[in-house]
Amino acid sequence: MHRQEIVRGLLAGDFRSLGRALSLVEEGEGGELLPALGDRLGRHGRFGVTGAPGAGKSSLLSALVGHWRLRGETVGVLAVDPSSPFSGGALLGDRIRMQEHSLDEGVFIRSMASRGAVGGLADAAVEMVDVLEAFGFDRLVVETVGAGQAEIDVMEACDLVLVVLQPGAGDGIQAMKAGLLEIADLLVLNKADLEGSTRLENEVREMLELREAGIGRAPEVCLVSAKTGRGIPELAEEIDACFKALGEDGVLGKRREQRRKEAIKRMARSSFEQKLEALMVENGEKLKDFPLREGARWVLEKLFSSPSHGKNREGDGRT
Repeated sequence: MHRQEIVRGLLAGDFRSLGRALSLVEEGEGGELLPALGDRLGRHGRFGVTGAPGAGKSSLLSALVGHWRLRGETVGVLAVDPSSPFSGGALLGDRIRMQEHSLDEGVFIRSMASRGAVGGLADAAVEMVDVLEAFGFDRLVVETVGAGQAEIDVMEACDLVLVVLQPGAGDGIQAMKAGLLEIADLLVLNKADLEGSTRLENEVREMLELREAGIGRAPEVCLVSAKTGRGIPELAEEIDACFKALGEDGVLGKRREQRRKEAIKRMARSSFEQKLEALMVENGEKLKDFPLREGARWVLEKLFSSPSHGKNREGDGRT
């Protein structure tokens, strides 16, 4: 399928084109697609769901999706799963964990591998969410691997971050250690039907009272049970209220502008690394004769010089 056809199909609501576009972006080949989607972006809020393994993120998300579908809203989900150390593929697959929505045409779930990205969010995730938004979904969700530590990069893809905790697992202390309280806009205490949920709620609220001043708006705390459905409608309302508050405070606009800057830096870094690798492969034998510092200088000159300037420096490149 030609890339212009993919864009036309994507904007027309064709799921086959959507899947192809996501694959191209995930493979780092979406450069020609993304500029054509610009007019469709920035209309819908996107939120991230993260937290420690076993906290019930997928079950909670499934319950939220069901609530939104009852209201007639469509949902696009990007689930970033751990990578296999051997194949690099995703190990879990949230499409399996959310089978109740698998036949619903108003729900689209795409799993991708984290590929070892710090914090669990693969480099292509932001652009893949852009594709989902351009397709026209009312709700956009990113669920990260949730390693419990260093999930800070989820901020790059999302306007609002929802951190999921569970009772009986020391999640309150771990959240504080991992800095999750700093990135959370909403703290969701899942599995409220289990013993210890009230204790967890008290611990979290005490931690929030001890937060340092000046580090932003304190997150709201929501007690829910994805299993029984308790608190799900209230959580959905709180998400909408939080989006509205962030917009009115100007925080939403700042986050989106920061996300754009980070995307530019990420693309530039990726392009630089690809060119560096190609240059090293092409000149591997030549570089064996260089002292390390001189070799690094030669590589940088080659990378940053103009094509015409590079042609004038043929030979071994020594200065």
